[in-house]
Amino acid sequence: MTALCGLSGVSRATYYRSLKVRSGDEQECDLRDEIEKIALEWEYYGSRRIHQELIRRGWEVGRQRVQRIVRENGLLCLRRPTRWLTTTDSKHGLPVYPNLVGEWRPTAINQLWVTDVTYIRLRSSFVFLAALLDGFSRRVIGWALDQHFRAELCIQALEMALAARHFPQGVIHHSDRGVQYCSKEYRALLEKYALRGSMARKGNPYDNAIAESFWKTLKYEQVYRHQYRTIEEARANIGLFIEQVYNHRRLHSALSYVPPVEYERTAAK
Repeated sequence: MTALCGLSGVSRATYYRSLKVRSGDEQECDLRDEIEKIALEWEYYGSRRIHQELIRRGWEVGRQRVQRIVRENGLLCLRRPTRWLTTTDSKHGLPVYPNLVGEWRPTAINQLWVTDVTYIRLRSSFVFLAALLDGFSRRVIGWALDQHFRAELCIQALEMALAARHFPQGVIHHSDRGVQYCSKEYRALLEKYALRGSMARKGNPYDNAIAESFWKTLKYEQVYRHQYRTIEEARANIGLFIEQVYNHRRLHSALSYVPPVEYERTAAK
C-alpha cells in the first residue's frame, strides 16, 4: 500500500480520502474555469445570471457556491457609468395619447410595443438610436440609428417593426410624450396600421420602464465597452449586439432567464 500511495506510513483509508479531496478540488477548478468563461463572455453578468447560465450548460450547482467563487476570484460585474443625455422634448402643444398600459401586462406577442430614443456617443459627436420592443418578450423588433432624432428616425424604427411582425393590428404602441411621437407624421402612421397610441404620464419615467431597461443593457454591455469612430461603425456594432446577442443569446431576468427569441418560441408552443 505504501508503494501504491508513494507515501510512507499512509493508511488505505487516508489514501482514499485524499483521492476524494483531490476529486473535489478538480471539480471546483472545473467550475471556476466555466464561471470565468461566462464572466469573460458576459462581463456585466452578476452571480445570479452566471448561476442561470451554468444551469443552462448542464451544471448542478447552488447559487451560494457560485457567489463564493465569483467573489473570491474577483469576477464581479464591471463598474457602470451613470451620465445620461436627455432626448425627450415634451414641451410642445401637440396632442398626446392617454396611457393605456398602467399596471396591465401583455400575455402574448403583438399586444404591446414600447419605444424610445437614446443617444450614442461617438469619438467626437453624438448619434441617436430609436428602438421598438415587444412588451411581452422584450425582443427588439425595430430600430434605427442616425445623426438626428427627428420623427423620421422613429418612423424608420416603427416601419422595421411593422414589417418584422407582418403588420398586426390593434397593438398598443406605448411611448413617452416626446415631440417625435406626437408629430403629425408619426400619428398618421399609427392610424394607417391600426395601432393604438399610448403615452407615459408626464414626468413619470417608470411608465416606460421596459425601454429604459433595454437602454441600460445596451449601454453597459455594448456601448460603454467601445469607442465608435463613425456612425457606420456604431450602426454595425450595435446592430450586431441587438440582433445576435440581446435578442438571441442574452439571458433576461424578466423572462425567467431565457433570451427573448427563445421566450417567444416557448410561449408559442
